Amino acid sequence: MLKEKLSGVGVAMVTPFTESGQVDYKALGDMVNYVIEGGVDYIVALGTTAETPMLYNPERAVIAMYTAHKINGRVPLVMGCGGNSTSEVLDQLREFDLRGADAILSVTPYYNKPSQEGLYQHFKTVAEHSPLPVILYNIPGRTGVNMTAETTLRLAREIPNIIGIKEASGNLEQMQQIIDNRPEGFLVLAGDDGIAIELMERGGDGVISVAANVFPRLFMDCINCAKQGNYDAAREAWAKADMDDAVEALFAEGNPVGAKCALSVMGKIGPTMRLPLVPGTPQLRERFKMLIEKYDLH
Repeated sequence: MLKEKLSGVGVAMVTPFTESGQVDYKALGDMVNYVIEGGVDYIVALGTTAETPMLYNPERAVIAMYTAHKINGRVPLVMGCGGNSTSEVLDQLREFDLRGADAILSVTPYYNKPSQEGLYQHFKTVAEHSPLPVILYNIPGRTGVNMTAETTLRLAREIPNIIGIKEASGNLEQMQQIIDNRPEGFLVLAGDDGIAIELMERGGDGVISVAANVFPRLFMDCINCAKQGNYDAAREAWAKADMDDAVEALFAEGNPVGAKCALSVMGKIGPTMRLPLVPGTPQLRERFKMLIEKYDLH
């Protein structure tokens, strides 16, 4: 069942670049292997953490195909297909090779600030044209609009092809309202690493994580306890690894700047970003060097 496959931890993959700014496919392939070996439950390609606003559509299509090929069925794959134009999202659905994917993740349209009815009609149209099940993605801090629990539940109840939501509003009461009133089988996933355990204790199904790019093994140690219902052990593992400090560092200069900075300190990828994003500061690099050495983050 898809709900079981996409519960737990999905890692929102970074897109490594070469020094000249091209997609570094070797490093991307190595990252796929790294997170799978770290125990993640599934991979999310072409989400916000992948710097998708700075990727051309042809690049996105190749990354989608390459990632699916590299995973080779070892874990499920969710593919990001989103934008602020409904017709553009439909173009992505037509143009991407989605044969290796299990679902798509589609963000609320950004900048336009659509009404709740506009959000409903957008996702209804996307779901009707998608060959795969759709996971909604609500992240008002980046998009400028919050999709309310009422709109999420309306979509969940009325559109069979919509199977879950990545909730990154930071509003636990809004998330609780969705958990308490969702139809059977509808996934509620945290969009913030720091609240993953609490959301799962409240009845949520897991998290789509940035942190799992950098320290998948330690992150999975925490979330696997939560998956088993042992929330005290999950919190103990989180505290032992000082995960609060590590996660805070990842977002101190924005996402995915922190993740790429940490991974470059570890020698996994280069630090290159595409403008307008810039690499992490020397101070952030020093912070990660200390954290990685002190807590053996990997």
